[in-house]
Amino acid sequence: MLEALLVDFGGVVAREGFVAGLRALGRARGVEPDRLEAIGHEAVHESGYVTGNGSEHDFWRLVRERTGLRGEDRELSAVILEHFVVRDWMLDYVRRVRARGIRVAILSDQTDWLESLDRRDHFGRDFDRIFNSYRLGRSKREPILFDEVVATLRIAPAAALFVDDTAAHVERARERGLNGLVYHDRRQFARELRAWPELPVLAPVPTRDHGPAPE
Repeated sequence: MLEALLVDFGGVVAREGFVAGLRALGRARGVEPDRLEAIGHEAVHESGYVTGNGSEHDFWRLVRERTGLRGEDRELSAVILEHFVVRDWMLDYVRRVRARGIRVAILSDQTDWLESLDRRDHFGRDFDRIFNSYRLGRSKREPILFDEVVATLRIAPAAALFVDDTAAHVERARERGLNGLVYHDRRQFARELRAWPELPVLAPVPTRDHGPAPE
């Protein structure tokens, strides 16, 4: 029986603003978007920002050194933050899960940007816990993080379902005994949730004849 649902923030609870923001900055400021995205992913870890061992300035300084990107820290971060858009339907689903007595927590490799986003969007009130790498001092690149999260919740690993849009993170969680689901879009998510009958059914949006799958 599931006792907890753990969900990533960017890419699951909200649209992935870090990637979208970096790519938007690249297009606007003459840096190849694929290159800026790849360097940004590594810089947020190498600077220590994602685990609270470095600062926002450390992160952007490293990105500037490696790409030539121009702009003040606050200005660049604002572009990242504006690309995180919370999915209202996901918050509705979280409330339904909690109504069944199953705890729901965010488990995110985020910086203190997550706290800024919560002040803006007030999503934190819909979750029992927020596990943020910036406050934990560990990221989802470290398998022990999953051990520590389930120990904090006082549940067995098999009693947790972890949902993330990064397959490598989900695989690490599975290796530590958690259930795992890789998020692609709402339609696929609704379909795969049926494997856990204790969770409420999520109705996908109507299928369209043309256009991308719903997020």
